[in-house]
Amino acid sequence: MLSCCVCLLAGAQAGRGVYAFLDLPTSSRMAALGGSNVSVFDHDVNFVFQNPALLSEQTDRVIGLNYANYLADINYGSAVYGLNVGKNYLSVGAQYMDYGKFLEKTENNTNPGGGDEETVFSAQDLAIYASYARPIGKGFTVGATFKPIFSHFETYTSFGFAFDVGASYLSPSKLFSAGLVFRNMGSQLKGYYSDEEGQHYEPLDFDIQLGLSQKLKHAPLRFTLTLHNLNRWNLRYQSTNQPTQSVLTGDDSSTRHDRSNPGFFDMAFRHAIIGVELLPTDNIYVTLSYNHRRHQELSIQGVRSLAGFAFGAGIKVYKFHVGFAMTQFQTGLNAYLFTLSTSLNEFGRL
Repeated sequence: MLSCCVCLLAGAQAGRGVYAFLDLPTSSRMAALGGSNVSVFDHDVNFVFQNPALLSEQTDRVIGLNYANYLADINYGSAVYGLNVGKNYLSVGAQYMDYGKFLEKTENNTNPGGGDEETVFSAQDLAIYASYARPIGKGFTVGATFKPIFSHFETYTSFGFAFDVGASYLSPSKLFSAGLVFRNMGSQLKGYYSDEEGQHYEPLDFDIQLGLSQKLKHAPLRFTLTLHNLNRWNLRYQSTNQPTQSVLTGDDSSTRHDRSNPGFFDMAFRHAIIGVELLPTDNIYVTLSYNHRRHQELSIQGVRSLAGFAFGAGIKVYKFHVGFAMTQFQTGLNAYLFTLSTSLNEFGRL
């Protein structure tokens, strides 16, 4: 059952490293932008989960609440609050993941005690975020996040820590923005188990990301490009979801392109996420994105799928920003994310 939990999480996109839930999109807008974005610079405090340098004057006293109905009855969510002290931009937040309840069985599919009474166990992950950012020059901001991490799978527990360090730039016209972040630099302090050599430690999935966003001057459109895993060219993995024959045609898949062994351009494109946002007003957005790596890893030969595509929209209603996103992993297998945020400044001094 423990391996099932891990596979369900890692299956969203092949990777390597412990605490993979840290790479999940923490808000509906982040999901709509393909799962990761480090360059969009506006009032959305939820972007601090991706790049602490995206804190700004506009995120002061802004609260963000997020919930995701993920795969296989898994639920996760996050909460964040921004607070400015002069030119010091601060935020605190948390990200959790609940894998649900599981029946404990032996390898022979019997109850561990041998009787009729069933044993149920649970699995959860939790990370706390403490972020700080400060402008250092005209248009430039730098920031850092400290993340204590706690994980519990049945009787297996682990805890560790991670740091994110980032920088952002906003042009004087506010049409162009960029971001660079070094994510998940850290270590396990306690592994899930010990063996004859002592405590077993696993590395975190360190990731360098670079993002560019360009808004058109005379049209309500913004285009984004996010490059991820810049520290690791080879994103190849062993494919386990490709049938030996096409579901529709019956052709032997060995005679066709093996997606787990991509060529140069395919591999390069797997490092990129592209997105476009329609911004008719400051209070409405509609977003569409494409994540090529997710498409190549999760689509099945012979089956049409929108894996890799994501869609989302948001609107301000009264003093609240409401957002929704849908991401498809395979046909009929979708994840839905919801966001509610507001600025306490709009309610006066509380």
